[in-house]
Amino acid sequence: MALCLLATIVALGAVVPAVSAWDDEAAVTDSDGYEPTAAEEAEIEKGGEAASEMAVGEATVDDKIAVLEAEMAENDYVINTLFMMLCAVLVILMQPGFAMLEVGLNSQKNTINILFKNVMDLSVGVILFFFIGYGIMYPGDEFNNYFGFAGSMVSTDEGLFSGDYSNAADFLFQVAFAATAATIVSGAVAGRMKFVAYLIFSALLTGLIYPISGAWKWGEGFLHDAGFQDFAGSVVVHAVGGFAGLAGAIVLGPRIGRFVQGKSVALPGHNIAFAAIGVFLLWIGWYGFNPGSQLTFSGEANAEATTYIALTTTLAAAAGAVCAMFFGWALFKKPDVTMALNGVLAGLVSITANCDQVTQPHALLIGGIGGVLVVLGIMLLDKLKIDDPVGAWPVHGLCGIWGGIATGIFGFNLPEITTFASDGVESLVTLTRAGYIWVQLYSTAIICAWAFGTMFALFMGLKALKLLRVSKEDEEKGLDLSEHGMRAYGDNLS
Repeated sequence: MALCLLATIVALGAVVPAVSAWDDEAAVTDSDGYEPTAAEEAEIEKGGEAASEMAVGEATVDDKIAVLEAEMAENDYVINTLFMMLCAVLVILMQPGFAMLEVGLNSQKNTINILFKNVMDLSVGVILFFFIGYGIMYPGDEFNNYFGFAGSMVSTDEGLFSGDYSNAADFLFQVAFAATAATIVSGAVAGRMKFVAYLIFSALLTGLIYPISGAWKWGEGFLHDAGFQDFAGSVVVHAVGGFAGLAGAIVLGPRIGRFVQGKSVALPGHNIAFAAIGVFLLWIGWYGFNPGSQLTFSGEANAEATTYIALTTTLAAAAGAVCAMFFGWALFKKPDVTMALNGVLAGLVSITANCDQVTQPHALLIGGIGGVLVVLGIMLLDKLKIDDPVGAWPVHGLCGIWGGIATGIFGFNLPEITTFASDGVESLVTLTRAGYIWVQLYSTAIICAWAFGTMFALFMGLKALKLLRVSKEDEEKGLDLSEHGMRAYGDNLS
């Protein structure tokens, strides 16, 4: 037994050094002591190099994908920013359109005054919107759903790819909308309002009144949270301008000679050609107004949406013109070009809220009803003895309301709203059709009441200070001479 134990110890002593030698020398052997040949060692080394190259290759592919994604993002940013810039220019082109329309439908003795007001609408609007309005309309985190202020000027601190397009391009697009809301009012108060009063009004509307109600929807305020939809501004822009103009027309009273002994007396414009050219410019500008509100153009989905919006816009404008012409023809026994011109604008205003979410037949229907409404609206103002020389309220106010309501009736994108259960759990709920119509109704009413109420108070205040209306003598002389001391035309033009 002692011999067996001794033999076992000797055997273990021989094995342990062998294992240690294996570990120390990192020899590639198997349990039988096999060592690979030189050729096999070369193959093993080659396989390791191949694995290393594969890992490097995978990293290179990932890097290339990252570079391509960055290039695509940059291209999208450039395309979208250019798109926004072009659309902003088209919307600004609406300013000469409004000017031509208003000049054509009014007396030639007020031409300079009208042109001057339109220039200052944009100029004053840019400055006030830059310092105040833009920060109110898009307050960001500084918002309680009713009022907020993100600060003055346009932010440039967020870097190149902070969004889908440049902040500067967004400002240009939005300030063009603000100026549009103010310019709508110019036509309703033409021929009798003091220039200084108009400047005060324009500054207040673009710097405060329009941005506040705009924030309720486009700044993600309480109307946005309720599910209110207004794609490009039938209510937010046009109804605001229309009801502000209505307030001005009521407080100012009619032009001299417009209503005599309780009867309506037409005061025809001096240049229908100007009015027609103005409407064509407005129609063209609307292709920036509505398609531009898509905000982005890059990618197949955005391109398809933008062109579809242009299609529905065109259909509604055409239907508005045709229906206004035939409806006016039936009522007055002769076709009236001014009714057709206002019908174009009525169709455009009516489709502006819903151009992204109605079918093509519905676009025709919405525009056609707008054309009928504008004729009825002009007749209503005439009956109420409210003097609106260009039909600003029937076109922008009445048809703005119709556009908001039509969105709830025909819109195929039923909005989702956030609700909170009693235990605080948040959930998304899709509005029913009836709920959608109700939201559109009361949201439209709130915005219209806001515009009319605030502007009525302003105009009454200016009237109390005797700053609102020119004297009878100045009105009869014409605002070009009385307010600005110059004539738009030669003395031989009546």
